Amino acid sequence: MIFQTLDDKSECVGVYCDGKLYYEDFPSDLSQTWKYSGGLKDKDIEYASLYCAGLSLTEACPVKYLEELKSAQKRFRAYLKSFELAKVNMRDHCIFDLVPQDFLKKFCEIKNKVTGHVIENYAKPECYDHLKNVAALLHDLKYQHLHLTNEGCKKLHYSSSNSIRIKRLLSGPSHIDYNLFGTVTGRLTTRANSFPILTLQKEFRKLVKPHNDWLLSLDYNAAEVRTFIALAGEEQPQEDVHEWHIKNLIREEISRQEAKVKFFAWIYNSDAPANEFESYKREEVLDKWYDEEFVYTPFKRKIKVDKRKALNYIIQSTTADLVLDRAVAINRYLEDKKSFIAFIVHDEIVIDLANEEKHLVPEIKTMFSTNKLDQFLVNLKCGKDYGDLEELKL
Repeated sequence: MIFQTLDDKSECVGVYCDGKLYYEDFPSDLSQTWKYSGGLKDKDIEYASLYCAGLSLTEACPVKYLEELKSAQKRFRAYLKSFELAKVNMRDHCIFDLVPQDFLKKFCEIKNKVTGHVIENYAKPECYDHLKNVAALLHDLKYQHLHLTNEGCKKLHYSSSNSIRIKRLLSGPSHIDYNLFGTVTGRLTTRANSFPILTLQKEFRKLVKPHNDWLLSLDYNAAEVRTFIALAGEEQPQEDVHEWHIKNLIREEISRQEAKVKFFAWIYNSDAPANEFESYKREEVLDKWYDEEFVYTPFKRKIKVDKRKALNYIIQSTTADLVLDRAVAINRYLEDKKSFIAFIVHDEIVIDLANEEKHLVPEIKTMFSTNKLDQFLVNLKCGKDYGDLEELKL
């Protein structure tokens, strides 16, 4: 049965289906809705927004329902604007306590029509289960608050422009609303009215502190290089990849940065002449995952792209999904713990770690290291704020 949740917060549980609103004793056959909601996370439900790769309701709506939808959305925005003017924080209230129930029914009914249209007319993506798991994770992160403070950050206020920027960051949103479909490759972006964790200048990272005791950072050493090595069927170096390249492939006295530039100049330039990296058989990787029109990744994403960008898309998309898949696993592992995932920054997962759970770190590191493709070398860092993380040896 098609239904809509009345709010997407875990503590605001209510649904609309078959012309009625329910706040308890829900029908047992709820099966399809527009998007993920924390209130029904344990149900086996199909999400139409995942079928259509994150299209908005308006974009996915068939023409015959469009005016009805736009009218309902206009009225809904008017309600939200009135709440904003009244300084009502919608993160602290359930929408169904503030909006007339007759309107909720009308709005949910048109959402049901769009949901039914999408489920019926869009093919279920092969990567659906992965998307569903990540959507649940991102929902959890959306309803967490970052601990933002300028305590211990006196040196950051060395200029008036810095002080203005800091004031804006501290008075703005303290949550992160990730967009699962912000890029074609699956690399996350953030939505408007969200803390800008993905674009935060390094000097301002000191503002981000733990709710518990530590921020623990995990990322892969040379993540995209290791993804390519795994896709090429080669053995993973058990040391820094670029240093290994210098010693075993390049065999010249050059810096790590020079080796890095040299590798990426070769890997992403199909016209690059043969060089020290030819043993990786770049063309075989491309042939396996690209059919001259679409890239097909190990996570079953299907991405249309021209050949010039195909290898880039294969590697970038696979790397992003490797990290997200591990974040899902770690989030489940921490479900009954005091520690939790605070945020994700590209190829990095940052955990808000409690002192009494430091013994979990080796297991978390192993979970992150062991991914769908191989076992990757992990960089582990820890600190009292996001700007001052120090390497942690385990």
